Amino acid sequence: MTKWNMTENPVHLGLGAMAEVEDVFTGKPEWYAAYGERRAADGDEGRLVSLHTFENSWDTWEMHPNGCELVLCVDGEMTLLQELPDGTKRTVTLQAGEFTINDPGVWHTADIDQPATGVFITSGRGTEVRPR
Repeated sequence: MTKWNMTENPVHLGLGAMAEVEDVFTGKPEWYAAYGERRAADGDEGRLVSLHTFENSWDTWEMHPNGCELVLCVDGEMTLLQELPDGTKRTVTLQAGEFTINDPGVWHTADIDQPATGVFITSGRGTEVRPR
């Protein structure tokens, strides 16, 4: 049995109820592109599970067009902002143990006032990013 650190190695959940450890996460576009190529056969059903700690608010918005994303706060507090396809805006503040779901096509970002850690379970195929 082997162990890994989720802050370094995300996990891919794929077809056939499989779980596979991913390469060391860099956060760079090249990492996401390589992940997408490796996991393309799982289509929209594949999920990336990752753990991130933030000390600052995000400087981008992101949107996952092909599936939901679960965001679980595990430490601290994070305020998520959502922009729905019809232009409606929503805000929710999560504390440790609380979660929300970003539906497909919903742009989202986060405000961080103090260090916060979240687990993200993402349907990442086709993810788009734009400046905040």
